[in-house]
Amino acid sequence: MGFFSPHKRHANKFNYTPRYYDPAKEERERRRAELRGERRDIENSGEYEPGKYIRAKREAREARLAQEKKQKNSDKRMNMWVMGLGLILLVVFIYVLVPRIGAIFEMATSDSSSKQVERQMKEYEEFNPYAPIVIVPNDYQEGDAIEIVE
Repeated sequence: MGFFSPHKRHANKFNYTPRYYDPAKEERERRRAELRGERRDIENSGEYEPGKYIRAKREAREARLAQEKKQKNSDKRMNMWVMGLGLILLVVFIYVLVPRIGAIFEMATSDSSSKQVERQMKEYEEFNPYAPIVIVPNDYQEGDAIEIVE
């Protein structure tokens, strides 16, 4: 039963010391570079600073989102101008063209309706319910002349 043990087991730990690393030498080189004016910034150096890549990604994302927001606001303004122009054109169309089109239809219907009323009145006046009905035989053959009897 290896589940319950009074002694806690730890993971393997290594005692690694680099062979060619000399911290005193690194410090000397850093101080000499400072004195000569060749001081390197950590941002420009190839050294890793904890969180360096995460910060860079976050800043790039914030810059991209700010650019997208600026573009979106510009697009909104453009859409508002286009919609306003469309609304103005619609109002002009309604105000100018619709009454003219209505007048054209009114003229067309008034002429034909007055003629139609006159024709109906004429037919009403000519109609005699007691007159004999004329039956026209359907014996038309090609080549014969059609005679209309009134």
